[in-house]
Amino acid sequence: MDERYGSDFMTIQDEDGTEYELEVLTTLEYDGNTYLAVIPAGSEDTDLEVSILKSVEEDGEPILCAIEDEAELQAVYDLIMDQLYEDEDE
Repeated sequence: MDERYGSDFMTIQDEDGTEYELEVLTTLEYDGNTYLAVIPAGSEDTDLEVSILKSVEEDGEPILCAIEDEAELQAVYDLIMDQLYEDEDE
């Protein structure tokens, strides 16, 4: 993600129709999949938990879903944290 243009925001909708606005911290390509690190948009809370979502295709449409495999989640988490802290150091 190119920080020169500011943060990226997205709105997602859950299965109940509730919409959530998220700030995308970074994206990562890993093992043929795309992952996004997101936080709730506009929150002033400094103790926010970063959520990691996986982009998958369902019926020809991209959707975001939680990562259920613990090993996959840990590998992606480690890579995203390395990427975020690397960007912070620059």
